[in-house]
Amino acid sequence: MSFFVTNLLVGIGLSMDAFSLAILYGTINLRRKTIWQLSTIVGIYHFFMPLLGYLIGDHFLARYILDPEFLVGAIFLVIAIQMLLSLKKEEEVKPLQSIGSLLLFGFTVSIDSFSIGIGFGTLGQSIISILSSCIVYSLTSATFTYFGLTIGTSLSHRFGKWSTFIGSIILLGLSIHYFLI
Repeated sequence: MSFFVTNLLVGIGLSMDAFSLAILYGTINLRRKTIWQLSTIVGIYHFFMPLLGYLIGDHFLARYILDPEFLVGAIFLVIAIQMLLSLKKEEEVKPLQSIGSLLLFGFTVSIDSFSIGIGFGTLGQSIISILSSCIVYSLTSATFTYFGLTIGTSLSHRFGKWSTFIGSIILLGLSIHYFLI
C-alpha cells in the first residue's frame, strides 16, 4: 500500500473521535465562525501532537504521572456538565464559545495522535515522511471536524434542545468509560 494511502487511512482513524464529538458539540448550535475556528484548531493539534510525540516519545511517558485516559474522562465530564447547564440557562453558559474551550476540545480529540508520534520514533521514519504524515492527519481531522460540527448543527436545528441533551448524556457516558479504563 502506498505511503499516502496508509497515512490517509491512519488520518481517518485519528479523525473519527473528532468527527463523532464534533457531531455532539454541533448540537449546541455553533456559529459558522466557531465551526471554522474549531476545525482549524483540531487540524493544528493533529499536526503538532504527532510531532510532539515523536520528539518527546518514550522518555516523557516513562515519567508521566497522570493517566491520559483519566484526563480525557475529566475533560468530557466538565464539557458534558457545561452542555447540560446550557439547557437550563442558555444565555449564561456557552460551551465552546471561548478560545480556551476551543483549545481544550482540540486537545481532547488530539491526544491519540500523540501516541502515533511515539510510533514514528520506533519505526525510524525520516523527518520528511513524518512531516508529510502530520500534514495528512491535520487536513483529514480538520475536514472531519468541520463536517461533524455541520451535521450536529443541522441536528440542533431539527431537534432543538433534545439534541444537546442527548449529546451531553453521551459525553457523560464517555467520561465514565474513560474513568473506568
